[in-house]
Amino acid sequence: MRIHILGVCGTFMGGLAVMAKNLGHTVSGSDAGVYPPMSTQLEAEGIVLMDGYGAENLRDKPDLVIIGNALSRGNVEVEAVLNQGIPYTSGAQWLAEHVLQGRWVLAIAGTHGKTTTSSMLAWVLEFAGLKPGFLIGGVPLNFAISARLGESDFFVIEADEYDTAFFDKRSKFVHYRPKTCVLNNLEFDHADIFDNLDAIKRQFHHLVRTVPGHGLLILPSDNKNLDDVLAMGSWTDAENVSMNSSSKAAWMACNVTPGETEFDIYYQGELAGHVNWALTGKHNVFNALAAIAAAHHAGVSASVAIEALAKFQNVKRRMEVRSVINSITIYDDFAHHPTAIASTLAGLRGKVGAQRIIAVLEPRSNTMKMGVHKETLLPSLTDADYSFIYLPDDVRWDISVTNKQAIDIHKNMGGLVDSLLKILVPGDHVLFMSNGSFGGIHQLVEKHLREVTKGG
Repeated sequence: MRIHILGVCGTFMGGLAVMAKNLGHTVSGSDAGVYPPMSTQLEAEGIVLMDGYGAENLRDKPDLVIIGNALSRGNVEVEAVLNQGIPYTSGAQWLAEHVLQGRWVLAIAGTHGKTTTSSMLAWVLEFAGLKPGFLIGGVPLNFAISARLGESDFFVIEADEYDTAFFDKRSKFVHYRPKTCVLNNLEFDHADIFDNLDAIKRQFHHLVRTVPGHGLLILPSDNKNLDDVLAMGSWTDAENVSMNSSSKAAWMACNVTPGETEFDIYYQGELAGHVNWALTGKHNVFNALAAIAAAHHAGVSASVAIEALAKFQNVKRRMEVRSVINSITIYDDFAHHPTAIASTLAGLRGKVGAQRIIAVLEPRSNTMKMGVHKETLLPSLTDADYSFIYLPDDVRWDISVTNKQAIDIHKNMGGLVDSLLKILVPGDHVLFMSNGSFGGIHQLVEKHLREVTKGG
């Protein structure tokens, strides 16, 4: 079959393209911006890429067009698909029908931690010799790829609550029909498509409705929003995870060290093992508990899962150390919600102690740009010694009006870089946080630091 993919350079759609190619289809794709590293990866797989959208991209008459959820009516290529009567579907539906059908799907849902937990779980299953397939919205460093078909019935999927396509406004995760389902957490996000928190809870309950009775739900023991979801109805056994030793959760993390680099795992009140790993932050302890519980449901012992986590290399752009220059450590992180920002900074603080942390944040998500989190954003930066915030023109609110915290706010990238460089000293930890490229600020700062070091 000849398949053409609109929005092919996104992580999710690019992963679909690779799997479709591996299934024997002839695959092409178009996107508004075709550039490395995704373009290089796709071209290496023999996938023909077209830069920009247009009716001419359909000249080879594909048998099926897969349309990404970033595409909407009015896009010239979408209109051409409709006008020419070419069969089309969404990425989530194609995945469900052609990859997930008949497999043991392990889905990771939640406002935060989906990518990291999916990567942990895929690695644990791999370490246990189960050779799972997976599709993850990032690049797990243990695999260096974001998607593969796998060689077993197991398939790990990052289950996103964002809508499926312009013609299917259900959340993507309702297509996946998991047997093992992790609900990591639930907060208000995606204000561009959800009117309120109740609307998100309703979508999460749609996911819960798809989990079979012989499956398993895994969720924290103290998340009221998820409790509300299950109160709408649940037909599946659930296991709770917790960091509270007084809870009755099936899975618990106890004796957690500062920075969360070590902790004990208990299952049903019995010590299952000790985690010693490279990650930090309480959020990652919860991610680990969820991954261990999900792998256990798939038949992997807790001891094997714990051994695997000691070798887990995290995900690209999740507290990734980009460089250490003149004893200044540069990190790149995807955090874009106040809860994740606070946990990430707290974890780093626990690891580095009294050394200075400089947080540099771009509020880039649609929800951030709309000002939904303006009251909680600055408090989330408390563990940083200095904070810089980049507010480009399309941010619709003025953070300086609503808060009095001493934070350096910039609307000009050059001015931000200059101000940041003036305060850096050896021993500092600089954490860049954005769910986009952040205008290449990482490279600008690294280039300057290397030049200073070379000159010295």
